[in-house]
Amino acid sequence: MKFGELLQSGDWKGEKHVPVIEAPEKVKAGESFDVTLSVGKEIAHPNTTEHHICWIKLSFKPEGDKFGYEVAKVDFDGHGASVKGANEGPVFTDPYGVVRLNLKTSGTLIATSYCNIHGFWESSQDIVAE
Repeated sequence: MKFGELLQSGDWKGEKHVPVIEAPEKVKAGESFDVTLSVGKEIAHPNTTEHHICWIKLSFKPEGDKFGYEVAKVDFDGHGASVKGANEGPVFTDPYGVVRLNLKTSGTLIATSYCNIHGFWESSQDIVAE
């Protein structure tokens, strides 16, 4: 069970704030490449015009290592325009951040998003550095 699931209740039981990682599955070791981090389009409570995703952190865990380390953090604005008007949300946006990485070894990219109402959400993608 993810920490975020412990903080959910009511109609939000099925709500997901899982971050999306867009990165190549294979890269050349030592060469730079871009990773796009996004939180999806619907990121607000239905009764407010505020976004609740505050940030996404990107970590890299080298293959065979026990621990990973943070390589980037993308902060998001806390407000947006509601589709239906104030307090009639949800807010639809497409916030994202682009990070340039340079890996020497294969491993796993881990994106963790923080929602200030529902906690932490995580996704990951394996990446091969050849």
